[in-house]
Amino acid sequence: MNVASYLAKAARIWPDNTALSLGKKAFASYREFGAQVAIMAGRLRAGLEPGDRVAAVMTNRPEYLIALYAIWHAGLTAVPINAKLHPKEFSYILKHSAAKRCLVSPDLSDKVDFSGKIVVASPEWQALLDGDPAPIAETMDDDVAWLFYTSGTTGQPKGAMLTHKNIHAMTLGYFADVDTVKAEDCILHAAPISHGSGMYNFPHVLKGANQVIPESGGFDPAEIFDLIETYEGVAFFAAPTMVKRLVEAPFATHADTGNLKTIVYGGGPMYVADLKKAMAILGPKLAQIYGQGESPMTITALSKDLHRASNHPRYDERLASVGVAHSVVEVRVMNSDGESLPVGEPGEVCVRGETVMKGYWRNPEATAETIRHGWLFTGDMGCMDEDGFLILMDRSKDMIISGGSNIYPREIEEVLQAHPGVAEVSVVGKPHADWGEVVVAFIVANGNAEVTERELDALCLENIARFKRPKEYRFVEALPKNNYGKILKTELRELLNS
Repeated sequence: MNVASYLAKAARIWPDNTALSLGKKAFASYREFGAQVAIMAGRLRAGLEPGDRVAAVMTNRPEYLIALYAIWHAGLTAVPINAKLHPKEFSYILKHSAAKRCLVSPDLSDKVDFSGKIVVASPEWQALLDGDPAPIAETMDDDVAWLFYTSGTTGQPKGAMLTHKNIHAMTLGYFADVDTVKAEDCILHAAPISHGSGMYNFPHVLKGANQVIPESGGFDPAEIFDLIETYEGVAFFAAPTMVKRLVEAPFATHADTGNLKTIVYGGGPMYVADLKKAMAILGPKLAQIYGQGESPMTITALSKDLHRASNHPRYDERLASVGVAHSVVEVRVMNSDGESLPVGEPGEVCVRGETVMKGYWRNPEATAETIRHGWLFTGDMGCMDEDGFLILMDRSKDMIISGGSNIYPREIEEVLQAHPGVAEVSVVGKPHADWGEVVVAFIVANGNAEVTERELDALCLENIARFKRPKEYRFVEALPKNNYGKILKTELRELLNS
């Protein structure tokens, strides 16, 4: 089933409901949303084949959702790209995905070097909205709807192929394990639509709810509290750092949060003390999810009910977990041979079910490495307790999560290694009270070469997104290694405390 049918259904049942809002102003009803999508789909489809890739490089705005649904309505594959990436990273993903078109917001136009780009509000964009509506394209469950690019340990992003079936299963999982949605509710997109927040558009469109884009296009605590007072049944997805900022805002304790229904948090560790403080100020309105691009938003969940169950003897341990398996998947902790491990024994978190990606785009080797024995090996280490709650312990691939964004050390290491004065480099994450983790680079100079932090910063800013660059450089004589020459990142992390 084509996920664009969610919008077509909502436009029939709730045509006069507000579908898209910008700040406090209505942008489009479901009738208007559906009509614009059907027209744009017909124009986008011209000259393209079913399944061709159409990229979106946009900051949050109502037009982003119009673009995505038009792509799906046309039977094409959407490639939403993180707006915070570097222009070189935009170029790589556009080339790797073999995108035929690229829809771009005006503020990012100068950063996207692509002959087929169409900028929002330009004459070319307006032409996409002029014509006859097209019928929804027929798609198969296994057709790719969303090509989700996530950085990998090789330093190059990998495209997780998410099918219409994957997204449908994820949507049902939301209703089963995360939250209910009514037509009078809304979702605030304060986090990037290209990632988790955008994934949660589906259950809200399916139920005819309002998609609210903050005027800032992002996360500002004062603006969020103001919008909570404005709308009913407010839900939004947030990284733990965003929840922390919201709670620590000076006006949080006296803000009116009566209209706040749910904050779904994920994308990094939420400390129990911070979680209890958030519930004390905002009420029992938090739900946690653990997922990744390869099984979008859907591996485990800790529901609002479980957050409220403070009488349980292991309440704090449960709050420190990432919850229990979603109803639409199986989750196990396994060893490298695909054997399930007993309660309490650490291993790699594995998941199987209809949310698991089809594979990596044009990367069969990475697909074979990640999907084994019928299971997706997540690269995250954890263990199960006796009640089926999953406790994450470490990330076997050394991923750093800073401010809810995934950062892979090798990508940064490869850039820093290009400096002629750098002999060796290793990047690790350092715990940070506000951001979860920050990036720290350990540098070994090449002989007597002079290497400055300013030079390394400039090199990073020329090649990767600003948020990925190290916040701290430590110059050392040598990196700790084992007998096989492998760098011991565990020892580097211990050095961070010295």
